[in-house]
Amino acid sequence: MPDDSSPLPCSILLLAGGRGQRMGGQDKGLLEWQGQPLIAHLHHLVRPLTDDLIISCNRNPDRYTPYADQLVSDDSTDFPGPLAGIRAGLNAARHEHLLILPCDVPHLDARLLADLRKTAQRNPRLPVMVRHGEFWEPLICIIPTHLQSAVEQAWQAGERSPRKIFLQLGGIGLECPADDPRLANLNTPALLHTRPGVSE
Repeated sequence: MPDDSSPLPCSILLLAGGRGQRMGGQDKGLLEWQGQPLIAHLHHLVRPLTDDLIISCNRNPDRYTPYADQLVSDDSTDFPGPLAGIRAGLNAARHEHLLILPCDVPHLDARLLADLRKTAQRNPRLPVMVRHGEFWEPLICIIPTHLQSAVEQAWQAGERSPRKIFLQLGGIGLECPADDPRLANLNTPALLHTRPGVSE
């Protein structure tokens, strides 16, 4: 069994390559929250955890460069969804595990990421996704990079759902409370401008 006393080495992928439809087509990772771009909040959280920080972006690479060791982009220009960014991240990753996070969850904390890495360390051959209540969060996950070919095969077969693919590959859940505030997605203008502690 792996030694739980040392953290699981991971490449980290921040997903910022979406179309931003709910944000009126804006580049979501660069939208400001509490005085900084969303990508900066995630960078601050994960920078100490890896020497291989990857950002998936399809626009404004010059603005993302300061926050990453590597930039990747989709292999098509029509914003085919997060699985395209995950494929690019798996291809670029330098470690045997890839920790994946979306750019619009700035409430994530170090404890959740540590729990995710410990769970992956105990299950080193399987994808590990956050699960809260009945909901899976396939974009908050760790996937072994040896599964790259299986992910690619599913993509070529037409599958576009990370959740379905990760579950088919034996994915397991890191259980979180159903209403865990750390998992809040700031994916609309109203949510982005809601003050901390103030619910709509």
